[in-house]
Amino acid sequence: MTGSLALAGCGSEDSGDSKAEVSVSGAYMPQPVSDSMAAGFLTVTNKGGTKDELTSVTSDVGTVTAHETVDSSMQEVKDLPVPAHGQLVFKSGGNHLMFEKLKRKPKQGETVTVKLHFTESGTVTVQMPVKPATYTPTTGH
Repeated sequence: MTGSLALAGCGSEDSGDSKAEVSVSGAYMPQPVSDSMAAGFLTVTNKGGTKDELTSVTSDVGTVTAHETVDSSMQEVKDLPVPAHGQLVFKSGGNHLMFEKLKRKPKQGETVTVKLHFTESGTVTVQMPVKPATYTPTTGH
């Protein structure tokens, strides 16, 4: 099981090296143990020659914020850069998505829809599978 999901590009007419070209892979949500909070992980890859920036994340299951871990302390961030020819990785112990005020508690086997909003690439919709609470990916994160 790879945990990889829908790949979405920026849809630009010119696939040249000058524009941001983002795709998402390895998305998953460990089944939440709390009724009100959950975490999400994924990798954003930018194959384009222009940096992009993740400005917000939305989902139908609740409020989503991006967090980074600095010196073992979690803090919310408004924007996260996606470097040209680089990646933005959300993984356990590092950058991650926090789902709060859950409207329902996602269960293993379900899929959660997440919309990533970028400065250059617009909105990318990702289907995030709910994995066991103890799930650890073997590659990518």
